[in-house]
Amino acid sequence: MTAPSAGWLVVVGLGPGDDALVTDQVRGVLAEATDVLGYIPYVARIAPRPGLTLHPTDNREELQRADHALDLAQQGRRVVIVSSGDPGVFAMASALFEACEGRESLPDIRVMPGITAMLAAAARAGAPLGHDFCSINLSDNLKPAALIEKRVRLAAEADFAMAFYNPRSASRPETFGRVLAVLRAHCEPSRLIIFARNVSLPDERLLTVTLADAREEMADMRTLVIVGNSATRRVGPYVYTPRAAG
Repeated sequence: MTAPSAGWLVVVGLGPGDDALVTDQVRGVLAEATDVLGYIPYVARIAPRPGLTLHPTDNREELQRADHALDLAQQGRRVVIVSSGDPGVFAMASALFEACEGRESLPDIRVMPGITAMLAAAARAGAPLGHDFCSINLSDNLKPAALIEKRVRLAAEADFAMAFYNPRSASRPETFGRVLAVLRAHCEPSRLIIFARNVSLPDERLLTVTLADAREEMADMRTLVIVGNSATRRVGPYVYTPRAAG
């Protein structure tokens, strides 16, 4: 049910980092906003202007942020929640709709897509996601580590290419090592792995190694990891997965 309010709420993706990769659609809605909410470094990307209130919050306050945004929109404000990449990929769109549950009325809500890190990294490398693939968030903040390892194992057994978000943080440095162990138990040592850090930013780094040479310390929270499938291969400086793989 939509409340009779002039306010609205839009969840947007700011892309992987370079402002040139923000869509015109997103730029347009940001220009109309009265309030922008999001994780501190994402809100920092929004230029202040008269009539705009910025609401930066900590990374683990997603539901509180969503509730605040809903309340503002119900008050008639024009509200934008910003995420990096695409808002529907391990980001704020899902948290917003979770916060909508149990509310008697809702404002006008829209979700606008962005270029997620997985696609930006794949484009830089060539076409490693050219056939069936899956994406897995390696953070155990919202799901147990055992479930992460199970999903990686099943994806490897199914011979999917894989994109890993949030592979290794200071608080859980061991997670990615366990994932590499799962991959080594089910994939050949020559399997290609791409470590893409800060894609589209000035300090971008792209490293492609075999599974045999992959190390935990090659990844951190700003790294997107792509694991090829059994048919993924190099051609010149590029990595691609054939469309007829499998």
